[in-house]
Amino acid sequence: MNAAYIVGTFDVAELAFLLFFGFFVALVFYLNKESRREGYPLEDEVTGAVENDSRLFDGAKKSFQLPNGRGTYVPEDVARDDVNVPAVQAFRAGGAPWVPTGDAMADGMGPAAFANRAKYPDLTFDGKPRIVPIAQSHELVIAPNDPQLVGYPVVAADGVTVGTVSDIWVDQSEHMVRYLEVELTGGKKVLAPMMVAAVHGNSLLAAILPTTSDEKQFVEIDAITAAQFEGVPALETAGTITRYEEDRIQAYFGGGYMYATPERSEAWI
Repeated sequence: MNAAYIVGTFDVAELAFLLFFGFFVALVFYLNKESRREGYPLEDEVTGAVENDSRLFDGAKKSFQLPNGRGTYVPEDVARDDVNVPAVQAFRAGGAPWVPTGDAMADGMGPAAFANRAKYPDLTFDGKPRIVPIAQSHELVIAPNDPQLVGYPVVAADGVTVGTVSDIWVDQSEHMVRYLEVELTGGKKVLAPMMVAAVHGNSLLAAILPTTSDEKQFVEIDAITAAQFEGVPALETAGTITRYEEDRIQAYFGGGYMYATPERSEAWI
């Protein structure tokens, strides 16, 4: 029986228990550090003050190798967001809603918020621009039986015709329409996400049972009003849309569903 002891009364069972206990504590400590790789150090939501960096409990910085020779991206090395936003909190407490004080859609507040993405185009697997006008795509075309859309009038949320569809932007990776290029009555050209556009005049019933009345063909974009089309973020380079510009445009139209009219931001009940 004495052969089971290692030193004195310290036996193999106690050694196994201590090794397991030490391993478990180290595992918990390791997992806790790994869970604090991004988003740390924390900052106060009201004041924006950043807590002291704790090297003991915070994990190492996470780095990402970017494709197409664009180097390494380290999120923690990017400047933190400015807490001085054009809005005031409904009450002074963490988690209190922010009430916009200016143009919420242009300022990127609430559902109109956007990420500060990279200012270069999204690319395909072979390094070509992913979202381009259909004429610049790799042999993508609109099916003959589908509405061609170019030339269709565009009607805004307030029922006003703001211009016509002048081009179609497609995704060369997913083979789908991403944006409609709208030429406004004033001559300015803006992009509108296809997801907020409803195409009228191409119903299946009208194709099967033609009626004597002509069905109007137009594109309805109910996200924003006619006047707000002038404020759609413009592209810096014609024929090219960057990731940052995509987020700005998507956020502008998305925010319109809450801020385009005063009624939309009111409670339903």
